[in-house]
Amino acid sequence: MPKAILVGVNLNDDPDFEHSMEELESLAQACEIEVIASVTQNLPSVNTAFYIGTGKVKEVRDLASMVMADCVIFDNSLTPSQQRNLQNELEIMVWDRTNLILQIFESRARTKEAKLQVESANLQYMLPRLVGMREALSRQGGGAGAGGGAGAGGGFSNKGAGETKLELDRRKIEKRISDLRRELDAIELDRQTQRKRRKESDLPSVALVGYTNAGKSTLLNKMLDTYMGDDEKKVMEKDMLFATLDTTVRRISPGDNRDFLLSDTVGFIDKLPHTLVKAFRSTLAEACEADLLLQVVDFSDIHHREQMRVTEETLRELGAEKIPCIYVMNKADLAMEDTQLPKVVGDRIYMSAKHGTGLDELLSLIRQKLFADYVICKMLIPYNDGAAVSWLKENAVVKSMEYEAEGVALDLECKISDAGRYAKYIVEKTGA
Repeated sequence: MPKAILVGVNLNDDPDFEHSMEELESLAQACEIEVIASVTQNLPSVNTAFYIGTGKVKEVRDLASMVMADCVIFDNSLTPSQQRNLQNELEIMVWDRTNLILQIFESRARTKEAKLQVESANLQYMLPRLVGMREALSRQGGGAGAGGGAGAGGGFSNKGAGETKLELDRRKIEKRISDLRRELDAIELDRQTQRKRRKESDLPSVALVGYTNAGKSTLLNKMLDTYMGDDEKKVMEKDMLFATLDTTVRRISPGDNRDFLLSDTVGFIDKLPHTLVKAFRSTLAEACEADLLLQVVDFSDIHHREQMRVTEETLRELGAEKIPCIYVMNKADLAMEDTQLPKVVGDRIYMSAKHGTGLDELLSLIRQKLFADYVICKMLIPYNDGAAVSWLKENAVVKSMEYEAEGVALDLECKISDAGRYAKYIVEKTGA
């Protein structure tokens, strides 16, 4: 297992700095890297050349040599020049937080789409970091000496072989990014077609969003188990950061003709690399297209408010901030031992997805949001229109059905559109 030293800069006594360093260690563990030491520095602003002060650079270099570290990981994004300078000074591999998250995503990607998205983000991260490699590559290939200059036909450049290799690498990466974009665009067209079909099915959609490891996949699986009894459609759930990268859409049928689609999306994290948000935009579009969001929060985490802020900022970046939302305060049993669960306060529900505590109450909240435009009707349908009775039994919530002399009397809840469709049979109506 590779050994790493973590390095962080606490800017202006940031109250969240300690948590950020703890999270960096969790990210390293998720990448199967052993953290053997941590170095921090308080600064009013980062060093433009090395991110940390020059004295701290020497301290990290000596420590890395002493503990035989394989790499040094910084708690923020480094500029290409900072990363290059640090690599030269420390003489071991230097990663930043972005690089670490990209490595985790690369190891977790399972579907073709996720793999392409991660590769695209990786290449976009790598491209600007080729700049500045020219000297090293030139030393490797040599300059334009005898026989290396321009010939009579002008067919040779006076560039060093290293510089030429750098430009070739840049072109290769730019071409691969372009190829990946085309492949992802084709997959996105298929995804849009699937979304269009789901819209045409008239089923409302609900998207699970939230910080990584908050329990989104656990909640999806528990709803499938409780309301569908379908183990085959469950998704992987594991107590680790970014256990799930692929968006999964499942139909939830509670048994009263008020079915909806529930999608699980990739988790968010503080300082999520912009290249990843951009690369996964098509996947995250499930959240943008949803009728309702369920923001799943690990309520047992003392930093849950900060995690909610990060989730809401990411949703704003995706353009999904105006979609109605229910806040699922998950793992509340670990934080509210003296409180009777579930507890519903407005748009918030305190519950436990793992134990299924509060599942029915959550379903009730979802129904209130998704089916707010349902109307309560009493209809009397003549016996010669059996098709209308069949349609309503399949698509509405029929509370009672009686056979009377004039026809079938139905007491039901249905969509406004269905009420309009069978308006001539309505004898009483309440609601919208």
